[in-house]
Amino acid sequence: MLESKTPLAERLRPAGINELVGQEHLLGENGVLRKVITSGNIPSMILWGPPGVGKTTIANIIANEVKSPFFRLSAVSAGVKDVREVISKATRLASAILFIDEIHRFNKSQQDALLGAVEKGTITLIGATTENPSFEVNSALLSRCQVYTLESLTTKHLEKLLVKALSEDFELKKREIVFKEKEALFKLSGGDARKLYNLIELVADAATEDKIEVTNDQLISLAQQRIAIYDKSGEQHYDIISAFIKSIRGSDPNAALYYLARMIEGGEDVKFIARRLLILSSEDIGNANPTALVLANSCFQAVNIIGYPEAQIILSQTVTYLASSPKSNASYVAIKDARKKVVETGDLSIPLSLRNAPTKLMKDEGYGKGYKYAHSHEGNFVDVEFMPDELSNTKFYDPGNNARENEIRKHLKSLWKEKYGY
Repeated sequence: MLESKTPLAERLRPAGINELVGQEHLLGENGVLRKVITSGNIPSMILWGPPGVGKTTIANIIANEVKSPFFRLSAVSAGVKDVREVISKATRLASAILFIDEIHRFNKSQQDALLGAVEKGTITLIGATTENPSFEVNSALLSRCQVYTLESLTTKHLEKLLVKALSEDFELKKREIVFKEKEALFKLSGGDARKLYNLIELVADAATEDKIEVTNDQLISLAQQRIAIYDKSGEQHYDIISAFIKSIRGSDPNAALYYLARMIEGGEDVKFIARRLLILSSEDIGNANPTALVLANSCFQAVNIIGYPEAQIILSQTVTYLASSPKSNASYVAIKDARKKVVETGDLSIPLSLRNAPTKLMKDEGYGKGYKYAHSHEGNFVDVEFMPDELSNTKFYDPGNNARENEIRKHLKSLWKEKYGY
């Protein structure tokens, strides 16, 4: 049993640029982030990459190099009040670095609380995320940050970390640990330095003698007994949730159940799983089967009430239903295309007939004039132009090729004839 209560990953955390293993494209001799750090002119930034590749370490290195006051928050536990307290302290100090781990978990109001201080330079924000910041960070905040993408560690990187751990850590040096085979160690680590260190510690903790020789089979057996390969605390759900969603999207209920089981065995939060199913039901199934959204929403509410172990039954029902359902991303594509068009064309003039006219002046200006109430016409439909003139005939929603959306297409074509090309 190791004596230190400080995790190995923390004991060996690099303090300087030259000590970091990996991320050569950013921190190598000609790396863009290395140049930024050595210049001392640190911009607000988002560090995006899988777990255990150095996001927190890089933030610490930056703080060490520039000798700036450094504050740290976790988006899992911090709220707007915590953000404002840090901003208040930074204001008194003139400036400071604020590192926010898992920034993708901040909601809009929490992210908005950062905007003013980042814009004024009161704080230099360093956010770490395993999720695509384009989707998870507010565009206003994202536009004020540089985004640096980190990569998974290679086998060569993991080999260097292993040698460093066995030769430099004061606790491990008390033992003679030899990995006769390393394939399992590197495979289970999955490019994650934290997982590598956890596995090495696991071996040392389980040993009854000072001399330890480790084979692949021994490590796998030990890992299965003592830790979940799915490491939710280290955010290793990154890969499994991706495989889970892609299996459902690919209409494979069996693979989806396997990855669901991996998450359940790892103790993943039921809210996280159910929330992803709720998003998928609309993004990947949509109008091909509108009931999918209803079931996913019921699942989300139910599992939040009952929790494990019974929640696994509801999750299994929902997963198999969604995976077996016809698929369509037509609604998802439609809103993306519509937003893109809004960005391209700006604030186009709304047709006068569609404008609200709450005052006499507005009515006199023609607001609402000529509007035809659909329910006053046969079939509850009237053929008028609803788009701004510049976008007349522009189609965003193209129903998918499935039974339900083919009916939708048929109905829209009966209404609009050739206007939208249905």
